Order: sequence, then C-alpha cells, then structure tokens
Amino acid sequence: MTDETQYYSEIPAPPESYTAVNVAARMVDGLGFRFYWATDGLRTEDLDFKPGNDARTVSETISHIFEMSVLIANSILKESQSPPTDLPPDQKRHLTLVNLRKISNTLRNSSDKDLEGYVIKFGNGKELPFWNLINGPIADALWHCGQIVSFRRSSGNPFNSNVSVLNGRLRE
Repeated sequence: MTDETQYYSEIPAPPESYTAVNVAARMVDGLGFRFYWATDGLRTEDLDFKPGNDARTVSETISHIFEMSVLIANSILKESQSPPTDLPPDQKRHLTLVNLRKISNTLRNSSDKDLEGYVIKFGNGKELPFWNLINGPIADALWHCGQIVSFRRSSGNPFNSNVSVLNGRLRE
C-alpha cells in the first residue's frame, strides 16, 4: 500500500487514540477510500455519463472533487495552489488522492489546538473556520462520491461489490 496511486485502496490503520485531529484525519481517509473506489476502473462512457441536462458528467464531478481537495489542502497545508483545469480525469483523480493523503497526514501530525488555525480563505479576504471544512468541502466531496457510484451504475459499470466501506477494504 505504499504506492501513491494505491494508497486509498484500503483505509489506513486507525490511530491509537480519539482526538479531534485523528477524527478529522479519519474522515479524510474515509473520503479517500470512497473516492478511490468510486473512480476505480471508469470507462470513457462512464466519464461522459450524466443522468440529465442539469447534472454534471462523471468527469465534471471528478473535477469538482479535485477542486475541493485543493481547497482543503490549501486550508490544512497553508498553501495557495490553484487547481489546473486542463488535466485529464485520471490525473485529477491521482492528484485528488495525493492531496487527501497529504491532508490526512498533516492533520494526524497536528494538535487539536492547530485546528483553530485551519481556515478556508477566500479571495475577498473572508475566512471560515475548520468547522466549515467539515460540513462544506469534505461532506460535499463525500456526497459527490456517491453520485459517481450512482452514475457509473447507470452507465453500466457498477461499483465493485467487494468493497466494504464499513471495514475500509475489499471483502475476502
């Protein structure tokens, strides 16, 4: 599980203790695991699928999750990277998984007090606290992983039925 592209094929072992940063990191790991399997083995017809005119395609949804991973990374890693828009979906998938791993590792190596310093910064100078990262982009990205699973099922390529989201690994 050391290969970057395979890291979230399983959820990492849980931390030894329940702390705010460990819980936050575990939420990000859960997102990484779900995103990994929601997007694993997508075909061109899956990437182009959308259930109606008002919906995003799977490819557009991957782009949106990628952009949210950059927003979360900028907040936690205290960076100001802008997400490139001209990348193919497989590269956005890879970079999303890399971002989530960096975020999780940073959270795990933080103190609970550090959470107070993690803020979402907007171009207009507005800032929102860490709480908004949880109910905003982290929860939204989880929501969109579910959409990808639903959309890929509709396009004839269902989610791997051996994935156990409860246990964070493939069923044996």
